[in-house]
Amino acid sequence: MNNSSHASVAPHSDSVLARAVSKVKGHVLPLFVIMFILNYIDRVNIGFVRTHMEHDLGIGAAAYGLGAGLFFIGYALFEVPSNLLLQKVGARIWLTRIMFTWGIVATLMAFIQNETQFYVLRFLLGVAEAGFFPGVIYYFTRWLPGVERGKAIAIFLSGSAVASLICGPLSGVLLQIEGFGFHGWQWMFAIEGLASVALGFFVWFWLDSKPHDAKWLTREEQDTLVGAIDQEQREREALTTVKPTLGKLLKDRQILLFCALYFCIQLTIYAATFWLPSIIKKMGDLSDVQVGFFNSIPWLISIIAMYAFASLSGKFKSQQAWVAAALLIAAAGMFMSTTGGPIFAFVAICFAAIGFKSASSLFWPIPQGYLDVRIAAAVIALINSIGNLGGFVAPTTFGFLEQTTGSIQGGLYGLAGTSVLAAILVFFAKTSPAAVLASPSAVPTGAAISKPL
Repeated sequence: MNNSSHASVAPHSDSVLARAVSKVKGHVLPLFVIMFILNYIDRVNIGFVRTHMEHDLGIGAAAYGLGAGLFFIGYALFEVPSNLLLQKVGARIWLTRIMFTWGIVATLMAFIQNETQFYVLRFLLGVAEAGFFPGVIYYFTRWLPGVERGKAIAIFLSGSAVASLICGPLSGVLLQIEGFGFHGWQWMFAIEGLASVALGFFVWFWLDSKPHDAKWLTREEQDTLVGAIDQEQREREALTTVKPTLGKLLKDRQILLFCALYFCIQLTIYAATFWLPSIIKKMGDLSDVQVGFFNSIPWLISIIAMYAFASLSGKFKSQQAWVAAALLIAAAGMFMSTTGGPIFAFVAICFAAIGFKSASSLFWPIPQGYLDVRIAAAVIALINSIGNLGGFVAPTTFGFLEQTTGSIQGGLYGLAGTSVLAAILVFFAKTSPAAVLASPSAVPTGAAISKPL
């Protein structure tokens, strides 16, 4: 009788869980994708106004590269603290705060008058945005079972690819606006920044911090969803006798390897992001709108490639091999971009985009599989923040090279080399859970990380 009762309950529970998961994905995923699109546009739109700022403000290649990169210094310094605060105050409050502050700073970019103001606002934009990406990843750990989490993260990450696709044409169109004493580049910053501020109001009214706050879920769906996620964590905890701590994991060589790998990937992504419009301008006498549309081509190709790689990696299980293959494609494309004129360089970077964007999305399942969920939020934030320092190194180096040598060819060789190195190192990365034995009281932060949102 008990067995019969159990058999009848399990399918019902599964159906309730499936219904709850479907509602969660439908409610929060579109919002997070839109947030990521605006986030990414406000981060990289300076690539389309480099020549305008040089003409109007006298900001040269080296200053542009440094300013582009300073965003990532502020981002790295405040990424982990921001993510810990999110867990204390809740996703609704903290993600709304992030949206408002980064939107305001992005809007203020329209009023810069000199290099110093450019540097300060780019740094502050990084500070304002810090915590958004790992905060969303942690949000998924509290709202979705493991089997659904990877799919949700893949959809969320597609936001950056979509943003890269639309950022060029959108910015090109906005650059045509003139009036009220503002140049096109000022209108671009103001309109794109204010869009983030406006979305912040919507985030406040739409988002919930935890499942039991969600009025759009029934009580049965709330309990089933939370129960399934808690059960997964109990099963994982059973694999270790003592809770892992942040301090112990930061001494783990695997964590350092993850940081190094993501740094190499981000180097290439942000070098292409910030310098591609300049490469396109050398192809001929192109308008800002034409540059914007050409700029979207590599990212359109990369979106198709990301989904193709994700599908293949799902069928043929060897995550490290797929990441390595993508990195080698990126290396080949970057190397080829040095061997011809501007048009050939553009085609080569289109090929490289297949690799470096696919490598970025294929990378994350590796550390996620290795880390205990109780510590994953802070470590993912750490990997993301250190890896994103590639966004400081790449544009700063490229700006210095162009200012001093008149060419970025040496930087392209360097990107090809680091991609090959990362393709080798990825085979030393582990995808199975870390067996960490450490005193739970060794690092108080570890306990905070285990609290639900």
